[in-house]
Amino acid sequence: MTQNHVSGMEASAISVLKRAVELDQSGRFQESLVCYQEGIQLLMDVLKAAVKEDSKRVRYRDKIKGYMDRAEQIKAHVNQMKEDGKYHEQIRIAEDAVGYSYEALFKPYISSLLTEVWVEDPYIRHIHQLYNFLRFCEMLLKASCKVKTIHLLTTQEEADSGQQSSALAELKESLGAQGVALDLQYSSTIHDREIRFDNGWIIKIGRGLDYFKRPKGRFSIGYCDYDLRQCQETTVDIFHTKHTKTL
Repeated sequence: MTQNHVSGMEASAISVLKRAVELDQSGRFQESLVCYQEGIQLLMDVLKAAVKEDSKRVRYRDKIKGYMDRAEQIKAHVNQMKEDGKYHEQIRIAEDAVGYSYEALFKPYISSLLTEVWVEDPYIRHIHQLYNFLRFCEMLLKASCKVKTIHLLTTQEEADSGQQSSALAELKESLGAQGVALDLQYSSTIHDREIRFDNGWIIKIGRGLDYFKRPKGRFSIGYCDYDLRQCQETTVDIFHTKHTKTL
């Protein structure tokens, strides 16, 4: 392993752990736990690959132990709140903020136990909203879980329901080829926006999946990569419950 590669891993570890501390201090514990775990693994990789001096190895081990201890404390705290049914975390997305792709937002709440997802969002109707839902489904397929069923409850487009129906039918067929069933239902009275995972996590986004701003052009930064796409101001509330919906 080259020195440049090691330096890059070390810089990545520092960046991730700095983010973990920031999230920890702002009370975003589940997100901070994921960052602590990633940062610790990066530091351990650096220690194994390149640190030869005994004094430096001791310093690295002390740092790793400190971060591991804090991660364990957070894990115990989160588990206790989940057990008591009191877990609530809030994320405020500022106007024009970036870095809130679906991968970034949902990753801390996806686990290998996740197999079923419920999406309630009245605004999966227009073409950009349908693309948002497609991106959300793609995110689930790439994640470290084995989702088997995605339930979508939305409203039906009154002006041009053909576009909505054909898009969702195509997506249903495409998901089916990946071994994932799309259960589609419509409601004319739905208003709230909510996403439920069968591992107990509930994510409520004020604007639903439609919190991204329209890019300035097709060749503008953020058009393809949603981590670089500017957001509209919204609030995300995360809860945990032992009881999830059943079919």
